[in-house]
Amino acid sequence: MSYIREIRELIGHRPLILTSASGALLNEKGEVLLQERADTGDWSFPGGYMEFGSSFSETVVREFKEDAGILVEPVEFLGMFDNDTYTYPNGDQVQPVNAFYLVKAVDDKQYGVKESETISTKYFSLKEKMPSFFNEQHEKMWRVLQKRFSK
Repeated sequence: MSYIREIRELIGHRPLILTSASGALLNEKGEVLLQERADTGDWSFPGGYMEFGSSFSETVVREFKEDAGILVEPVEFLGMFDNDTYTYPNGDQVQPVNAFYLVKAVDDKQYGVKESETISTKYFSLKEKMPSFFNEQHEKMWRVLQKRFSK
């Protein structure tokens, strides 16, 4: 995240349009894995911002491993989410342009997570009430999954 940190040092909390990627990993019960965020305590799909020179698919692989401790690969593009804005608890304002993927685990190994970003991970049923997400964009991604997989 050094790229974004460098930009923030120059512009402070002013609004930025940033590209990101998130993933949805489903278990054998059709439940989706979510990350409990360290910054807000709310839930989100594992993912994060692109580094300069990365692709969306490379970003979701790197960020999923950092946030959930699971090595994944994208199997299907589920949508682009681009019309939401968010202000982080530290005052940083963003308009994230997020590529959302269905992903699958590459192996059974559990990797360490960034404790500064993740409190825990947990699988949620798409048939139940939506958990408390940290922003509206992740609520929209949840609805896409519900429509597709909770039949």
